[in-house]
Amino acid sequence: MSAYDHVTAARANDRPTSVDYISRIFGDTFFELHGDRRFADDKAVIGGIAEINGKPVTVIGLEKGRNLKERMDRNFGSAHPEGYRKALRLMKQAEKFHRPVICFVDTSGAYCGIGAEERGQGQAIAENLMEMMTLRTPVLSIFIGEGGSGGALALAVADEVWMLENAIYSVISPEGCASILWKDPSKTAEASECLKLTAQDLFKLGVIERIIREPRDVESRIFDSLKNLIAETFEKKQAIPPERLIELRYNRFRKF
Repeated sequence: MSAYDHVTAARANDRPTSVDYISRIFGDTFFELHGDRRFADDKAVIGGIAEINGKPVTVIGLEKGRNLKERMDRNFGSAHPEGYRKALRLMKQAEKFHRPVICFVDTSGAYCGIGAEERGQGQAIAENLMEMMTLRTPVLSIFIGEGGSGGALALAVADEVWMLENAIYSVISPEGCASILWKDPSKTAEASECLKLTAQDLFKLGVIERIIREPRDVESRIFDSLKNLIAETFEKKQAIPPERLIELRYNRFRKF
């Protein structure tokens, strides 16, 4: 597959979203929490408490929606500042109660409308980056579709970052890159190659720790294997003292 083929696959309409992963991995143990306690409840970010193998975890996901009505309701997965502040509120709560944090990332980027900028979009993202770096509990981020710019990074300052094999992660969309570099939207496929945005490219560069295979029968197989991997990873990470965990996370990003 070409890089642009991966882009197309990551954006496919029938691709499972964060809601699907949460319901299939955590089932009816998931209890959603709402709001940032400052402005509003951003439906582009879904978060709450759940259990995995009987142990409590905090779950946060960027949710695009699965049909046009849902996508409009969830702003196509492009979070406002209150969405990132809701995510941070849940992460700080997880830290207080020693719960590990799992983030599912699927967004073309943070919302760039006037209202979002007025309410401090850049500051909200920057605060997440800073606070996640020193969070005293394990954090795991999994890219399940698109990972666009700071909107994705705001939920990806983690101890480990995994990607599905057809997910993408990039500083800018291929369309945006083509319009800036060549002033030509027809160069999108070429831009996709230059950006090194595929899971395979990023694994080689050391940006991610694991590529999750996507079997053809994705609905019945990927969720069970992911559940086991997440549980095993959290068990290992929770055995690490918080000071050492923070040091390892810091060094992970410094090496870039």
